[in-house]
Amino acid sequence: MPDTRDSVFRTNSTLRLRGNLLDLSAPLVMGILNITPDSFYAGSRASNVETAVERAGQMITDGATILDIGGYSSRPGASAISLEEELDRVLPVIEAILHQFPDTYISIDTFRAEVARQSVEAGACLVNDISGGSLDDRMFETVASLQVPYVVMHMRGTPQTMKLLTSYENLLKELIDYFQQKVYQLRQANIKDIILDVGFGFAKAIEQNYFLLKNMEVFQILGLPLLAGLSRKSLIYKKLNIPVSESLNGTTVLNTLALTKGASILRVHDVKEAVETVKLFQAYND
Repeated sequence: MPDTRDSVFRTNSTLRLRGNLLDLSAPLVMGILNITPDSFYAGSRASNVETAVERAGQMITDGATILDIGGYSSRPGASAISLEEELDRVLPVIEAILHQFPDTYISIDTFRAEVARQSVEAGACLVNDISGGSLDDRMFETVASLQVPYVVMHMRGTPQTMKLLTSYENLLKELIDYFQQKVYQLRQANIKDIILDVGFGFAKAIEQNYFLLKNMEVFQILGLPLLAGLSRKSLIYKKLNIPVSESLNGTTVLNTLALTKGASILRVHDVKEAVETVKLFQAYND
């Protein structure tokens, strides 16, 4: 296995969160906390504020650098919810976690500009948008006004339609073109900290996901940090013909491969195991 620290594509970058600079030359772990009743992995769901705070505390203890809080399930075919319901789910959780753990870095997982705005005002310091701004034309100007980092993901359609939109003529070229266009728009809006997410499982068939993972280092040519969101997804449990509850081992394998391809952030349900994966990956490269 090559020493990925010295890759010609390696992006040595920093991420500014709440006035602090995080060094991304060592990969970070982002813990997933879903305030939803219908996210695809039941173990990620928190049905009330108390449960969310308890799980947040465990993730922090296990070594998560960022907690990613979402109130709208993005699993294929998920039911749409109103803006008000999404806000009612996430805002009390953000406030309660920061009351208990005031130094925590919180990301808001949303494609709605108003949810992003109110969440950042409540204490979140990063916006993670599965739609890359395509589902709310106010997202880029909102993030620019908030001056927080932004995760731009590739997806087609909506969570309700994306499974039907997996036809590509040239998958890598189309994603590179997509990100080049998005990054140009974000730079024009004066958004400084940008993270790229190729969107594993979003408008991609299983074979396309593996092709993207195999070629993930190509996206480093854009000079921006890469986030890998592979945790417990269907490319693992459907390929192995196992329940999602048994997909932790497969997640660890794919997270390790993502690290060799230049991932700077692992977005995961199982923080302890991901942190251990990063530590061993770093030890191997030292």
